[in-house]
Amino acid sequence: MLPDLASTRADYESFKARGLKLDMTRGKPSPEQLSLSDAMLVPQGNGDTTTAAGEDARNYGGDLRGLPEVRALFAEALGLPADAIVLGNNSSLALMHDCIVWALLKGVPGGERPWSREPSPAFICPVPGYDRHFGLAEDFGFRLLPVPLTGQGPDMDAVEALAADPAVKGMWCVPRYSNPTGETYADETVRRLAAMRTGAPDFRLFWDDAYAVHHLTAARTPLAPILDLCAAAGHPDRAFCFASTSKVTLAGAGVALFAASPANVAWYLARAGRRTIGADKLNQLRHLRFLRDAEGLHAHMARHRALIAPKFDAVLDALERRLSGTGLARWSRPEGGYFISVDVLPGTAARVVDLAKAAGLALTPAGATWPQGRDPEDANLRLAPTFPSLKDVAAAAEGIALCIALAGLEARAA
Repeated sequence: MLPDLASTRADYESFKARGLKLDMTRGKPSPEQLSLSDAMLVPQGNGDTTTAAGEDARNYGGDLRGLPEVRALFAEALGLPADAIVLGNNSSLALMHDCIVWALLKGVPGGERPWSREPSPAFICPVPGYDRHFGLAEDFGFRLLPVPLTGQGPDMDAVEALAADPAVKGMWCVPRYSNPTGETYADETVRRLAAMRTGAPDFRLFWDDAYAVHHLTAARTPLAPILDLCAAAGHPDRAFCFASTSKVTLAGAGVALFAASPANVAWYLARAGRRTIGADKLNQLRHLRFLRDAEGLHAHMARHRALIAPKFDAVLDALERRLSGTGLARWSRPEGGYFISVDVLPGTAARVVDLAKAAGLALTPAGATWPQGRDPEDANLRLAPTFPSLKDVAAAAEGIALCIALAGLEARAA
């Protein structure tokens, strides 16, 4: 049933008068989540700097791919071959940046020339999507080609049509608990991505499995193995895989990884070896000491879930109470990840953000989930419940639902 505009406006003014100052803009771990890893801040001491191979992690040297025992831990947790993994420092986004830059300057296996010598290179961008992915590609001059997400991953008919163009060099993917919709790519979607014909022989999937272990229920949502499927389809070099522990342990001091085919790994190491003697082995070692093994990692993530799942429930409850059955909005119900995606009436997302700001609620700018920050429908909002306290999330969710209702009713009355 559609609510009354006058009473909704009165409710909004009453909420505004509370003088709240709440921030729901970024998907950051809360202080309580970070504290789950405080044991990592205790100095290892007692000479505990020796790797499984007997090497001193304080010094230069060792395998440029990172400690084998740490690669084995992440291989088991993420379903990747340990030999396919290269460990980096804290930021997977930095690894993606390096791969883009090296592709532009040097090219990638299977390519005829560096990407910078291609006329008007382009990237496919599932939308709504991750603004930092889009911004990275934009900064280096790529044309960005949006395709809609379907709840099972990107619209594959649209992807396949675009990928047939030789100028299309890659595609951004957050395949599990996607940012912001929370959806996981269906097995058939992953198979089609691995097997599709591409106009560019050096086309790459930038496969950012950022939320692989960030479950919001007791179930662990599986994802079809992209590296295996690419190899089986005759395109072994198609996928560049990325992940990190940034939202697992300490957000600013995690371990990131790159994983790919043998040819891609050799390409990556040849470039990385010019840039560094190796990533922070002590940080890799302290992650191993803290997490111990894949099941230890999953047990640690269950403690994260206990902190953040109630926050997601609070947002969903508020949206249900205020908006269910009104036709003014629809929203995702994620089983993992860090966000809730809300589609409001076309033409009202920016108005919702403005109303929220006036009421003391900071939201991610409307349009942020689209290339160039331009949502052609002005309809998508990304909500980030993790950082504020549960009490603040519940208050913010009440206000957000009110702002969505008010903006939608205003639009319908116009």
